[in-house]
Amino acid sequence: MKVLRRLSMILLAIGLCCVALAQQSAVAAPGFTLEQVRSYGFPEELAAAAQGPQVAWVANQQGRRNVWVAQGPDFKARPLTFYAQDDGQEITSLMLSNDGTQVVYVRGGEHSGNWELSAPINPLSAPGGAKVEIWSVPFAGGTPRKLGEGDYPAVSPDGTKVAFIKDGAAWIAPMDASAAAKKLFHARGTTSALAWSPDGRRLAFVSARESTSYIGIYTDEATPVQWLAPGAARDQAPRWSPDGARIAFVRRPANGGPPAPALRFEPRPWSIWSADVETGRARQLWRSGETLRDAHFNGFLAWAAHQRLVFISYRDGWQHLYSLPIDGGEALPLTSGRYMVEDVALTADRTRLVFSANAGAADDIDRRHLFSVPVDSARVVPLTSGQALEFAPVVTGANQLVLLSATARRPPVPAVMPLQGGTPRLIAPELIPRDFPGKQLVVPSKVTFKAADGMLVHGQLFMSQSSGKSSGKSGGKARRPAVVYVHGGPQRQMLLGWHMAQYYSNDYAVNQYLASRGFVVLAVNYRLGPGYGFEFHFPARAGQRGASEYQDIQAAGRYLQQLPEVDPARIGIYGGSYGGYLTAMALARDSSLFKAGVDIHGVHDWVQAFGLKNLFTRRRYEVPVDAELALRTGWESSPVAHVASWRSPVLFITGDDDRNVRIEQTVDLVRRLAGTGVHQESLVLVDETHSIHRHANVLRMNAATVEFLERYLLDP
Repeated sequence: MKVLRRLSMILLAIGLCCVALAQQSAVAAPGFTLEQVRSYGFPEELAAAAQGPQVAWVANQQGRRNVWVAQGPDFKARPLTFYAQDDGQEITSLMLSNDGTQVVYVRGGEHSGNWELSAPINPLSAPGGAKVEIWSVPFAGGTPRKLGEGDYPAVSPDGTKVAFIKDGAAWIAPMDASAAAKKLFHARGTTSALAWSPDGRRLAFVSARESTSYIGIYTDEATPVQWLAPGAARDQAPRWSPDGARIAFVRRPANGGPPAPALRFEPRPWSIWSADVETGRARQLWRSGETLRDAHFNGFLAWAAHQRLVFISYRDGWQHLYSLPIDGGEALPLTSGRYMVEDVALTADRTRLVFSANAGAADDIDRRHLFSVPVDSARVVPLTSGQALEFAPVVTGANQLVLLSATARRPPVPAVMPLQGGTPRLIAPELIPRDFPGKQLVVPSKVTFKAADGMLVHGQLFMSQSSGKSSGKSGGKARRPAVVYVHGGPQRQMLLGWHMAQYYSNDYAVNQYLASRGFVVLAVNYRLGPGYGFEFHFPARAGQRGASEYQDIQAAGRYLQQLPEVDPARIGIYGGSYGGYLTAMALARDSSLFKAGVDIHGVHDWVQAFGLKNLFTRRRYEVPVDAELALRTGWESSPVAHVASWRSPVLFITGDDDRNVRIEQTVDLVRRLAGTGVHQESLVLVDETHSIHRHANVLRMNAATVEFLERYLLDP
């Protein structure tokens, strides 16, 4: 009897344990999978016809990238191409002919890279390899036509020809592929930035040489290339006037002069010039100041109506729009205030600018809304508001405003709205599958906290209502594990909703999934990111100059420790690229705070990554006065310098065709940690790039990240 009683008690205990585990599992198991939260079709490359009501975009549906189109006034969306394989071949440089009847795009390459952007990639490891090619297809539908191998196309105004870059030279092909592509002209250096004149008779371009770059104009085979006021400078961004009589461009100082101090940002003033196309003579219209703020040029320059040029400057400490008379003079601020102008589009008549900005209500500094402003007056009109996000505006030739719209629970979708403002109407909701778990996602909240040096740091906190799988008690409530998420870039800003960039859209989805699993997730917008003013965007002692931004990551971990919902002994960290660098810094310098981490293709040694050792290369007599200090500071700002204090387990993930951060950065750190007692694991995605182009590889990376964090933090 005693034996039976004891056996019964054992079985009862086992049964109670099973019930408890089942209940715990029921709480922990999310109502959706990683595959579901990443099942949406991501839209990008939104483009509009200059003279018609047509728009086009690229939709990445689980790795199958295709061109989609719609036409006003109804804007019924439809796919135009039908690539059916998750092969990692991106579609970029999407554009329409002026009349909207033809669509041109590039297929292949790695255009988010730091080098070899136009070189083929092969993340599928296909035996036949891959190419980077220019394609065209009628807007009405049909079979795509290959125009040739190349990149960066420019469609002629009449829509009959496409110029493009191949091997650093300009080539041309007929739109209908009726003849083979041919080289347009021979020029020294590297040709880029092709721009047709309004009448289609000439082609402007940039020719980059070793120390200088010039603006050239090609007319025909019998006419020598015309150079616009060449000098000891770097000229860029040629922009034709609407009448074709002038070209505006940006001039910056050429390379050379005494070597600048390596630990200090040196301003490089820029100026706007205008050249007469017939004579080639040019003159300066406007020049930035000598401060670091003034010397920042973000690439936007356009001819507008009312005899004005418009551009963006950081001169008042925030990235704003300015307007300049085409004959020179004072620049008129069109926008002002503590917000950043980001994407900009001109209306068809060039009288107004439509732009996205992090302006509006208090929390909108971590969102994007749309605004418009006349090109000659600082009268800003808000077009959208609320808790949704609107970005990437384009205006069709029929003056219809098309954009990408997202929320905290819905990924970006193309939408249309009146140019005067209103509620965007989604035009391709089918990009989001029916079983997408939008209703189960959390709405992140805006938080701020201070770093050790007093810097105010911004972030978004993801926390589900259910407790998830947790242990530890505080005042009778179960405490949860937590994760600091660190974005890459570093010049990125995470938002209170779905991100406009595919890479960070994926990370937002992972943060949502971690929250559903019971984690508290803090996405930290550390200094070096945009959206909070120039001083935050360009701190003096960041990166290889002193890693001052790491204080923000440390502060994020300590902020989580103070939350009553968080178990302070179970805080992890993960991030990619620059976020991988800061993840490795956290694990190396603060293992007592960050108990585990996932480092995705991070920078680990600034000396190697940025060639700081080349400061001593004797191409000439002089070296920077602070060369030795810069070398030592770069080393001390690197995770590899702090391996001795590293204790926390780590998972490394990288692709071996990474063209932003070489795989050697990860391999070197793996070797340094070997034998230290630190538990480390590695996942190498063979033939994959920094952007992780194949959807299958994205899912592998996500699953490995979540599994590792759960293994060490959810049930340690």
